[in-house]
Amino acid sequence: MAIKISEKSLEMIPHNCIVKLQAIYDTLKTAEKKVADLLLEKPDFFANATIVEVADEAGCSEATIVHLARKLGYSGYHELKSILIEGRKDNPTYLYKEITEGDSYEQVIKKVFRASIHALEDTLNVLDMGEYKRAVDAICNAQKIVLCGVGDAATVARSGYLKFFRIGLNVQMSDDLDVQLMSVSHLSKGDVVIAISHTGKTKSILEVVKYAKAVGATIICITNYPVSPLAKHSDIVLLTATFAEHVKGEVISKRVAELCIIESLYVNILLNRKDKLAKNLDKSNLALELNKV
Repeated sequence: MAIKISEKSLEMIPHNCIVKLQAIYDTLKTAEKKVADLLLEKPDFFANATIVEVADEAGCSEATIVHLARKLGYSGYHELKSILIEGRKDNPTYLYKEITEGDSYEQVIKKVFRASIHALEDTLNVLDMGEYKRAVDAICNAQKIVLCGVGDAATVARSGYLKFFRIGLNVQMSDDLDVQLMSVSHLSKGDVVIAISHTGKTKSILEVVKYAKAVGATIICITNYPVSPLAKHSDIVLLTATFAEHVKGEVISKRVAELCIIESLYVNILLNRKDKLAKNLDKSNLALELNKV
């Protein structure tokens, strides 16, 4: 669940920092949460205080503050502090408002679209381009590819399957656990599994990933949470950053971000292997003309 953030904090804390904090907050230890809460409640104090003063105010050790900073991707407290000071000079504010029964039709459509726009912008900002390049290279070098996801994530996996299949890659996809397990049982070292799970906690996907690792496949996951079980069992982690709230707890924006990652992988693979794959794409497009009127 996304943490609650005041409008004041949104104005003072760099948006990138808030996105990272949202991703890891539920996994923090009690002492680390005290530091995170202090950061959210008193960002101005945090930015101007010494590490000793922050530790006293939060009621924790200085080491805890350093650990939190590193979990957020910074080298330590001083880098986090400098990010707070520099970032708030030009800090975009993104408010994720819930859709309510009193909203007009126009308000609803604007909130749905804005949530997806924000999710795409945030995802682009947090996506590790080194990890992304490793994912492209792994897929380009794989003899076989398996995409897996359940529920809405299966829709994303199927989209990837159709794109990869269209350019002639040896790819499989199913939302049935038995079929997924059978598919990965035929993989070898260097083959790739692309596992999609917003929370990174879907049990069936974790079982598939664990089995795939046992046979030597490379695991690429697309998830919103960098310290989730799925991320921990993956070789390459592609992070989304979707924290918009909805009355049902489900938002399409998280799938839009995943779909864009899949789409960009497809385009990069096509560009990297254009000599072979471009011909396959032409053949597929020609064949599909038979189904047009």
